[in-house]
This record gives sequence, C-alpha cells and structure tokens, in this order.
Amino acid sequence: QVQLVESGGGLVQPGGSLRLSCAASGSIYSLNTIDWYRQAPGKQRELVARLTTTGSTNYADSVKGRFTISRDNAKNTANLQMNSLKPEDTAVYYCNLDISTLTAQGMGVGDYWGQGTQVTVSS
Repeated sequence: QVQLVESGGGLVQPGGSLRLSCAASGSIYSLNTIDWYRQAPGKQRELVARLTTTGSTNYADSVKGRFTISRDNAKNTANLQMNSLKPEDTAVYYCNLDISTLTAQGMGVGDYWGQGTQVTVSS
C-alpha cells in the first residue's frame, strides 16, 4: 500500500556533507510526523531528527546545528541534510514516516520504515 525508498547514503570524508532522501509512494494522502533514526554497529537505534506536521523540529544533541530535516509534500519526500559530518555519525540511517492514506476503503494511518541507507564518515 505504501512503500518508502531511501537514497543518498555513501562514504564521505570528515567535514563533508550528504543529503538523505526518503520517497514515499502508494495511496498517500499526507505525510505526518517524519523521523530519521540511525543505528551504529553494536548500538541501539537512536532518534536523530523529527519534523512534525506543524513544522516544529527536534534534533539529537549530537547533530544540532549540523543536520536539517525537511519535507517536500508535493513529492511525498522527506530529507535529511547532513553537514560537517564526523566519524561518529557513521551508521545506517532509517526514515520513519507517519502517513495518512486514502484508498477505496477510506482513510487510514500507518507507520512506515525505509529500508535503511549506510552513511560512512572516514578519511
């Protein structure tokens, strides 16, 4: 019904930038709360950034001032701009979207995860 496809990960040197995208497709009525998580090897998954429907944002202390979360409602896409990357940012990044759907059966709401994209920060 709804599919999420992440893109934009890769290998970058310390101080570099990457832009992650999470494109949603299917019977989408609206994107609601958008979250980006990350999970480093041997660590628990942590919330990195959140964007609510009102436009308010929250960031983990470790990424404040470096990461920016955004949405493109016309394209049903969530983005995470990551600047001044550090080796400790290395992780698999996941988007998590709360999405309202509209089908012939009516309105619905669900929580969806992207497949994850690897970000490696290394010289």
